[in-house]
Amino acid sequence: MADKKCIVIGAGDLTVGAVNVGEEDLVIAVDGGINYCGILEIEPDIILGDFDSVNEAQREAILAMKEEVPDRVIALKPEKDDTDMLAALKLGLQMGYDYFLIYGATGGRLEHTLANIQCLLYLKNHDAVGYLMDGSGMIFVMKNEEVKLRDNLEGYFSLFCLGKEAKGVTIKGMKYELEDYTMTNDFPIGVSNEFIGKEATISVADGELVGIVNYVSEEE
Repeated sequence: MADKKCIVIGAGDLTVGAVNVGEEDLVIAVDGGINYCGILEIEPDIILGDFDSVNEAQREAILAMKEEVPDRVIALKPEKDDTDMLAALKLGLQMGYDYFLIYGATGGRLEHTLANIQCLLYLKNHDAVGYLMDGSGMIFVMKNEEVKLRDNLEGYFSLFCLGKEAKGVTIKGMKYELEDYTMTNDFPIGVSNEFIGKEATISVADGELVGIVNYVSEEE
């Protein structure tokens, strides 16, 4: 893991009970994600959003904070091209961070989850890496690269093509392997692969992929 990271707390479903924050980490609460910061007992460095997912009392408290410590609150206009999440990631990039852990970014409305996956690709295209963190797994994107997954993972792994096609897709160390395969966005061949107690290697020579890790819970 990177020496310093940008931790972003969104307003989607909170599926973790704790988030580890280092001294050099930057914590950004995105809109209603400020509520989760209280649950997780995390003090955000910056609160950012148009605050459409907080109640009136919370909005007034945030605006009062902006008067007292203006550097910690960034109020966005509701009418904008960037989502609140993308605005937060751009801010993290501007502040010199290139490793992002994003919580509260899945669940709820499907379009928000899809938008946040696109945000991961935005990070990738700006020489950074990001993960949508979930209590049951994580989501990441790949572009012309190789990724290794630990040998102690249990559960499922799915891989999907983000563009029209991705060439040279190879999967090794999993139940179902691929070798130099051309993956397309209209055939879900990569869904529900399984970890088998080996280090898994996923690579793509030319193209963009999204990987989804789903851990097996102890109850299953």
